[in-house]
Amino acid sequence: MFEYEFMQRAFWAGGLIGVIAPILGVYLMLRRQVLMADTLSHVSLAGVALGSVMNLNPVICGFAIAIIGALLVEQLRRSYRTYSEVPVAIIMTSGLALAVVLMSLKTNLSKTFSSYLFGSIVAVSDMQLWMMAGVCVTGLLFFILLRRPLYSFTFDEETASIGGVQVRGLSFAFAILTGMTVASAMPIVGVLLVSALIVLPAALALRVSRSFTAAIIVAVITGLIGIFSGLTTSYHLNTPPGGTIALILLVILLTGISAQKLIARYNRKRHRKETKSQHVILVNHSRRNTSHEIQ
Repeated sequence: MFEYEFMQRAFWAGGLIGVIAPILGVYLMLRRQVLMADTLSHVSLAGVALGSVMNLNPVICGFAIAIIGALLVEQLRRSYRTYSEVPVAIIMTSGLALAVVLMSLKTNLSKTFSSYLFGSIVAVSDMQLWMMAGVCVTGLLFFILLRRPLYSFTFDEETASIGGVQVRGLSFAFAILTGMTVASAMPIVGVLLVSALIVLPAALALRVSRSFTAAIIVAVITGLIGIFSGLTTSYHLNTPPGGTIALILLVILLTGISAQKLIARYNRKRHRKETKSQHVILVNHSRRNTSHEIQ
């Protein structure tokens, strides 16, 4: 499998996205902005269509439009503070409508768009690989250097603002990073399933982890396992990589939740047995003391 250059690029790209996307997913879930990834994927698709119609590089256009869409979502989110889902609905429907209209202007886009919709191993070019590397490095530096303000900003923006955090600037920077990550992940998992790569590892991590740092580590490990096993399965079974990766991540999530429930049930039964045995010991000890007193 690794004798082919396109598979080498696919695994490098998957490894890069598998590191940064789950970390982003943890923050998005804690901020209750899970649908933002799905929204920006539709906006990015409109950028790809725009680039194809105007004979520009569709990858760069999709990347740029995704960032613009992220900034628009953040701006609208501040206008609709009470109705946080409204900006997501506005940008998602607008992006999808624009993509449909632009696609109708050019009739020979069906094969090109199938790779963007569902992901394709052979779609990863050298330029996209370098773009993913840039996004991964930028994202890691962002999360490492700003980990403390990000932590307080994620859980409570008002408290973070009182504590001196530049909430507005940090929020827009976070939105830009989200758009960059979504646009970079498109060649691997596709527009329709990019949110699965961001959300599913984070969903498992937040369910089984007991600390924020542990959640980040679990999410990254889960994302990498899902991507590498999905790419391998896709290569051998000739299935779409995006769908294969999403299904494997879903299986990992369901398995993790089931295992956690079984372990919790076992611990409860064990605790009951220990409590019962301790109660029996206390009763026997009390009876012995009573008999000694009578004697």
